[in-house]
Amino acid sequence: MTAILLVNLGSPKSTSVKDVRTYLNEFLMDPYVLDVPYLIRRMIVSLFILPKRPKNSAEAYRQIFTDRGSPLVFLSRDFQEELSYHTKQKVYLAMRYSVPSIAEVLQKVKKDGVTKLQVIPMYPHYAISSYETARARVTELTSKMGLSTDFLEPFYANQLYIKNLAKSIKPYLKESDHLLFSYHGIPERHISKLDDTQECGFSTDCCEQAFKNNAPRLSNCYRAQVVATTRLCAKELNLEDSQYSYSFQSRLGRTPWLQPYTDQVIPDMPKKGIENLTIVCPSFMIDCLETLEEIGIRAREDFLEAGGEILNLVPCLNTDKSWVKDFEKIIRKN
Repeated sequence: MTAILLVNLGSPKSTSVKDVRTYLNEFLMDPYVLDVPYLIRRMIVSLFILPKRPKNSAEAYRQIFTDRGSPLVFLSRDFQEELSYHTKQKVYLAMRYSVPSIAEVLQKVKKDGVTKLQVIPMYPHYAISSYETARARVTELTSKMGLSTDFLEPFYANQLYIKNLAKSIKPYLKESDHLLFSYHGIPERHISKLDDTQECGFSTDCCEQAFKNNAPRLSNCYRAQVVATTRLCAKELNLEDSQYSYSFQSRLGRTPWLQPYTDQVIPDMPKKGIENLTIVCPSFMIDCLETLEEIGIRAREDFLEAGGEILNLVPCLNTDKSWVKDFEKIIRKN
């Protein structure tokens, strides 16, 4: 029997400092996320991150949790239910960190008599710290259980994804001065590790050229994929180059991450005459802390304090019925 397994990032069980600390420890101790030797990773996490960050993160989570709990979790469950309706297949949902864990869900998959899984990491773009860690963990466990797997490739340039993304943005552009695509950032070294050509300059020109030439690096270069999504979506919306831009959010630590940084770009917008700003976060299929709190609350406050008037956050595609229906087509074609 064949079934589908959705894998998303995960969220703390609750907004308590204890649960947030447990979640952050599991997340940051993943070698695909903090890719340094174990002892150094343990020291960084235990001595420099866990003493203070859980308290601040818990407060951030409190601002977005609802009666249903974490938006990332309950919206992922809603997506799971909607997708199951369209595929007429059994659809399971696991989180890379926290619950329901991949190991826990795979035990249920095995018990249900499933022999083959179509695995869907819920990320449009490829990155070591998102797509790859999900694939590695699922592969590690299923290989021991005798389960066959097939992974959905990143769909950052898929026509149906671009169409739905553009459709979600369009209503917000009527009164908007500018559209900012804000993507989750990653350390530059994550891209360097995968660059066999050793030609990556972390520049728009480099990514543009890779996109236009459909270069091999596009298959694993997160930044080039981001540029592809941005350009294709802007084209679908008939935007001029001056009407949109992109940046990277959520950086952690002092090492170089992909630039430009969202939290530096936004306060500069009013100085350029941009008073009504629209932001979309295409890295995420489902709304989460990084969209609802980091952009919807903190970034909005920064924009208004800098002299801006309105910041509109475009919701993630979430459980939009047209999107789920089209996503089923993407899966079927794969």
